Order: sequence, then structure tokens, then C-alpha cells
Amino acid sequence: MPITEQLDRLARFEPVPYPVVSLYLNTQPNEHGRDQYQAFVRQEFKARSRTYSAGSPERESLDKDLERINTFLETELQPSANGVAIFACSAGEMFEAVQLTAPIDQHWLYIGDAPHLYPLARLESKYPRYAAVLADTNSARILVFATNELVAQEEVVGEKTRRTSQGGWSQARFQRHISNFHLQHAKDIVEALDRIVKQEGITQILTAGDEVILPLLREQMPKHLAEKVVDHLKVDTKAPLDTILGATVEAMAKQNEHTDREKVDAAIGAYRAGGLGIVGPEDTLDALIKGQVDELLLTATMDALENVSPEATIAMANDSTMLEPAVETAAGGEAAQADPRVVRLADELVTRAKQTAATVTFIEDAELLREYGGVAALLRFRV
Repeated sequence: MPITEQLDRLARFEPVPYPVVSLYLNTQPNEHGRDQYQAFVRQEFKARSRTYSAGSPERESLDKDLERINTFLETELQPSANGVAIFACSAGEMFEAVQLTAPIDQHWLYIGDAPHLYPLARLESKYPRYAAVLADTNSARILVFATNELVAQEEVVGEKTRRTSQGGWSQARFQRHISNFHLQHAKDIVEALDRIVKQEGITQILTAGDEVILPLLREQMPKHLAEKVVDHLKVDTKAPLDTILGATVEAMAKQNEHTDREKVDAAIGAYRAGGLGIVGPEDTLDALIKGQVDELLLTATMDALENVSPEATIAMANDSTMLEPAVETAAGGEAAQADPRVVRLADELVTRAKQTAATVTFIEDAELLREYGGVAALLRFRV
């Protein structure tokens, strides 16, 4: 299931007066081929359980969750997964496990009254869904990547042509014959790409190919496809999948760095002009509550996120119950090092965005948003 759909479903989970476990683990093996997360799980689970009274409904719910999580890690975790995010609340009848090829930087354990979605949304932003078209005059591969792995692919095979004329054809006639085949092949590639882009919800396309097919593809692409092409790869179209994945990840990282700055500049510029832009945690959260936000721009460095003022928290409490936790927070990993109120705010921003179908973009360069508390947004409308 696409990570976007899982995030959307988790964002709809209503806060409950019972512990909700959010566990993020880096499941990459060490240099000896052994998993490295077991000690963290044992130590943190034991420490968190002690924060609830033995025999209490909260402790019973949490113990069931921890037992189920341990069973999942022992029996259902895929060897190919480099990261896993697990969300559980026995009393709330929730258990979600997201296995990822993309690595999670470090272990997190967060217990509150709603799922902790900031790290998962950050992975979705860092490893977006995109398509790569690798073509020559005879064949093409259309590859769809998401969260650092291949999730779909299709091959388009054209009719092979020989380099020498047959049957006494003139050279000019033979070249026209070949050109027609190349043109039809380009049309077939574009038709398949258009269908895949619509099916997969692709917003960014990378291309790679020879000097013959690439100009034909550009000519045949309708405007709505051409606008999605963000870069041309210098990679052998027959290269192994790992090589192609590495080239696309590098290209997408450069593209995201460029677009991050453009989006932040657009939001700040619109805010200055009194247009469709907003900056700062308080105003952005207020705009999210009202459904105004089209794209949330959020710092990827949690310690660069400023908390909203106590006055703003009180003012928004009627609309935003998540800012006032019903369950005392207990955290391990990076979440434990951050201000619990900031972690809470990060989740509130992400959850509100997902609930209102706003795009969430994490800005990797913390300096771009530091002056504005780590948050800005592009708006759909003003009120």
C-alpha cells in the first residue's frame, strides 16, 4: 500500500485516553549481518511500561500492544526492510505496520494519545513517488519508484529495424521507413507513460535515452506530461536496477533542494504581499484548522521548529484537542531529545495537513525556515 494512503488513514485516528504506541526502527543489519534494534526495543518498552500503574486499563492496553509488536518483529518483519514504523493501540483497535526499503535514521519510541506521524511524513517527502523513463529506438522501460524502491514497471517494445536496406529499397525510402518506426515507438512510450502517470499519481518524471529517441519523446509529450519532466539522466538505459535507482535518487535530491528554496521563497513572497502565503507555527496551524493550506512547508530538523505560544495554545484548544494530550507522553530516541510540546506541534501540523488533503513538504535546509519558526505554507484561499 502506498505510504500516502497509510498516512492518510493514520491521520484520521481520533485521539483516545489510552496509550498509542508509535515505534520507528532502523532494521538495517550491522557489519556482522545482525539486527541492531532488539536492545532498544527491550530497554525502551520496559521503561515505558513502568510509567503506567500495574493493573490499570492503560497498562493492560500497552502490554497487549508491546506483546503484539514483539510478535510482529519476530515473525512478520521482512528481511529486505531497512526500516519499519509500527502504530498500535489495543484499546483503540489499531495496529498498523509500515515496512520500508528506505532507511530510518534512528530508533524512535513515542507514546501518546495519537499516532506520531512526523517521521513517516518526512520519509514520504524525502522519497517521493516518481517515474523514470529509460528509452532507446527499440525498447523502453518505465519505472515507478517510491520510498527508495521500485514499486511498478512496464516495458514498451518497438519493432526492430536493420541498418541496411532490404529488397532494393532506396536509401531515402528506407530511412523514412525507420523514422516512421521510431516515431511510432515514441508515441507508444508516451501513451504508456501517460497511463502510468495517471494510475500512480506521478508528479515528477525523469528521462534517459539516446540522441534519437529523446527529441521524439519531447515532441510527442502533451503539455501536462512535459511539465512533469524535472531532469534528464546520464545513465545507460540498460544499466542494472541498483545503478538506475542510485542515479534517480541523486537527481531527485538535487531537484528537491532546488524546489525547496523556490517554495519557501514563494510562500514568504506571497505572505509579504498579503497573498496566498503564511509563515510561522501559530498562523500556519490556524490556517490548517480552517482548511486554507494547500502545501505545508515544514522543517526537516525538529529542533529548528518553534512551539506555539501558551496564549495561542489556549486560543486554539477548542479546535485542536491534540495540542492538549490526554495521555502523558513517553518517548525514546530522537523524540526523547526534543521538547515534547514541539513534537506535539509537529504531529498536529502533519495530521491537520493530511486531514485536509494538503501536501506536506519537508524542507531539508533548516536555515530556509529558521527565521519563521520552521513553518510556512502556500494557501488555497484567504479568509
